[in-house]
Amino acid sequence: MPENGTPSSDFNRAFGDAKKNASNAAKEVSDAAQDLCDQARDSAGQAADATTTAARNTASSFEQALRNTIENQPYTAVAIALGLGWLFGRMHRPL
Repeated sequence: MPENGTPSSDFNRAFGDAKKNASNAAKEVSDAAQDLCDQARDSAGQAADATTTAARNTASSFEQALRNTIENQPYTAVAIALGLGWLFGRMHRPL
């Protein structure tokens, strides 16, 4: 009859297997977290690029509209500028 081994060696073997499985699971979780972090970083970079492009296009469009208004209607542009200047000047004073 073959001898199975001592209970402590069975326990050590089972503990070693459990430790190995836990280590493998931890590595898989770590790899998955790293992949998610990389994807989030890439997505954030793409969103920042898209936002920068949109802001530049909007600023360019506003500049062109303002330039056209000033060139085509100079008196109106001056009147609006004076009104805004007066309004901003009065903001910190009581009426």
